[in-house]
Amino acid sequence: MSLPLSMLAAAPADLDLEVAAGEMPAAIGGEIFVSAPDPATPGDYRLFGEGLVFRLSLAPGTHGAGEGRYAWRHRRIDTPSVRLRDKRPAAFAPGPTGMMSSYGAPNLANTAPLPWGERMFVTWDVGRPLEIDPVTLEFVAEVGHKDQWGSFLPGLLPFVFSTAHPVVDPERGCMWTVRQLPSEMAPRMVMQPWVVRWGGEGPDIDMWPVENARVPGMMHTITQTRDWLLLAESGMFRPDAGEIAGQDRSVTNDAAATVYLVRKDLLDQTPPGQAVVAEEFVVAPEFGHYYARYDDTDGIEVIFEHQELMDLGLKIRPQDRDLLGRPVDLPGFYGQGMAPAAASVISFDPESGKQNDIAVLRDPDRYWNLQLSTMDWSAEGQSAPTLHHIVMHGYRPQTITQRALALYEDRVDRSILGDEETPARLISVERDGLGLVGDHEYAVEDLPTSPTFVPRDPGAAGRSRYAGSDPGGHDGWVVVPVLRDAGFHVDVFDAARAGDGPVCTLAAPAGAQVPLLLHSAWMPSAGSAPDADRLRFADEATDEALTALPDDLAAAAREVRSDLDARQA
Repeated sequence: MSLPLSMLAAAPADLDLEVAAGEMPAAIGGEIFVSAPDPATPGDYRLFGEGLVFRLSLAPGTHGAGEGRYAWRHRRIDTPSVRLRDKRPAAFAPGPTGMMSSYGAPNLANTAPLPWGERMFVTWDVGRPLEIDPVTLEFVAEVGHKDQWGSFLPGLLPFVFSTAHPVVDPERGCMWTVRQLPSEMAPRMVMQPWVVRWGGEGPDIDMWPVENARVPGMMHTITQTRDWLLLAESGMFRPDAGEIAGQDRSVTNDAAATVYLVRKDLLDQTPPGQAVVAEEFVVAPEFGHYYARYDDTDGIEVIFEHQELMDLGLKIRPQDRDLLGRPVDLPGFYGQGMAPAAASVISFDPESGKQNDIAVLRDPDRYWNLQLSTMDWSAEGQSAPTLHHIVMHGYRPQTITQRALALYEDRVDRSILGDEETPARLISVERDGLGLVGDHEYAVEDLPTSPTFVPRDPGAAGRSRYAGSDPGGHDGWVVVPVLRDAGFHVDVFDAARAGDGPVCTLAAPAGAQVPLLLHSAWMPSAGSAPDADRLRFADEATDEALTALPDDLAAAAREVRSDLDARQA
């Protein structure tokens, strides 16, 4: 088996990376943030680990790194729930949807960093967005008071179904996200989404239920244009009420998903709490991530990253056998694709109700397990994107379990499932027509993780702080952290010529390893979190709220409240 086993057990560490090949571009700069689940968290699914955040500084000799070396720094995010578990570990236990506790549902915040100006937020699908300090990486505050979000279950820590990918509106100066409330539990869980808007300060959020929307899974992503929000179910993970109750998993993902379009002006005109109606479209096959062109002058155009027959709810168990009947050495990892990956560009016309398939990228010989991608996230780059960069993990029969094949046997084409694994790739495609611009093949034992686009000349004359002098995704670099049992390394590619291979490789000293990494994001620089009116843990952990807890647990909550108050004073 070629996939790195170390990704499921390696302890996070601060490292000084050094140039191992090529030359670091002199013009590159800024800071890359990467989210990850902590493998030390109790539980049998690595995606449910408490949130880690890593920061890679692209200027040598900064943040404590030696001369000519690059600082790779980390922190376990010290959220209120992490602090409570450190004080009262017996009150916490792993469950089928992550950690649960006598305090409620911890916010694991392990999936994606989200920059907003000088501020940095981190997210996951079953919790509120929260803010961290870009320099110290410490917890700062959560977004929105828990009583406004509501909770699926009672407790001091709310059980919130949200999205791992909120969006920051560059023109309205707000964050858009969602919450989902279960409307049905059997025979499968179905949820109604609410649009959530937060203005960037204070504890208050605005919310509108989407009247005609019902989704049987998670909304892992939302995206936006200037005038519209697009919400859709992720086809990759679907809560299974039976599994939550201790039964075998029986729920499967659908082969298609409804995309809901909500006009922003309609939200402006509707009092929060009142329902809005979305325009509906259907997209297939299932997808995890999707990104709209922000400029919708000529219509709504979206790139969808399809992950057909990939079920993140089917975590690999110690007793599982793979496609070829072999024991699987990756317990706690997720089952990967049982069909080739694809990407598509689709346009939507809410006026006529028509959608148009503009382009499709699919190559069963090379493109399997589409994982993560990057683009130019500046306002200019989102309005006129040029290149889209995607990491594919390759075909991996060892991550296809017999249990998954049995659950999906009526949808799996076994004739295309071969015996030999294929390597991962970084590809660059044209944003409009998906024409292939670059294709770099990795060694089969390499597992590239989330790519990050870094623009050239950020903040140039006439450009916003996050935009380069020639925005769109082609002028700059793509930085890719790569997991490998022989040692962690980071590849730096010319964004316009990824197929030429990395221009520089940074390597960890002495073959050091790092755990599984998820999404990443870039900031032009890292400064301390700016002053702002923020929610405090004390606003939720009031004396009245703590009376519902046993005395010992309430005492721990008061200690956490006091510690966080002292930091925020």
